[in-house]
Amino acid sequence: MSRYDFTAPRLFIDAPLAADANIPLERDQANYLLNVLRLGKGGRILVFNGRDGEWLASLRASSRKAASLSIVEMSRAQGPGCDLHFLFAPLKHARLDYMIQKAVEMGASCLMPVITRRTQVARVNLERMRANAIEAAEQCGILNIPDIAEPQQLDCLLASWPAGRRLIFCDEDEAVADPVAALRAAIPEPNAKLALIIGPEGGFDDGERDLIRRLAGAVPLSLGPRILRADTAAVAALAVVQAAIGDWLG
Repeated sequence: MSRYDFTAPRLFIDAPLAADANIPLERDQANYLLNVLRLGKGGRILVFNGRDGEWLASLRASSRKAASLSIVEMSRAQGPGCDLHFLFAPLKHARLDYMIQKAVEMGASCLMPVITRRTQVARVNLERMRANAIEAAEQCGILNIPDIAEPQQLDCLLASWPAGRRLIFCDEDEAVADPVAALRAAIPEPNAKLALIIGPEGGFDDGERDLIRRLAGAVPLSLGPRILRADTAAVAALAVVQAAIGDWLG
């Protein structure tokens, strides 16, 4: 039997969650439950806030446009999540939305846009990123909402890189090898603090590649013989990281 209840709607609530709490819903949330899902009084909903675990709640409707939730009991405790930062050169709207959603599904704990010399989109809507992250978490049974970081220039990011966090970067010029074996050999320590960076369409330029390689603890990674689009590379690289040294290992 699945450990998740996919039959009950899931909703992110940015409020403290505890037994017997009564939480007024925002208008769009009330509309979604009452008029889109057509839930009635006493309807069962799973709620989470990224901090207090997941809770079973009961719908209390006061009109077709207003409602609240009565918190009943905890269904899942909050876990620590995976310490995996995902850094990426911004893409255009639809492809960026897709990449954010998939990164959340794959366990990213922090999302940071990084501006490189070949980045084609310099402005990023952080609120839209957060909305996509919440939607992905709601749909996939995820309890942890990733931090949304302000964009940084690549050279500034590397100059202030925190000691102890390993940076994995996808490099199309890296010799093709078994990526799972390569990561396990390069990062043998358990529970390592990890970051993964995906470059823009066209990849990092030679100067950026050299700058990253000079970073202590940087790990270049090949994703095989084919050149992947940035959003495809993100999913592939996150899957490799989680399979090789991430929380898929249990």
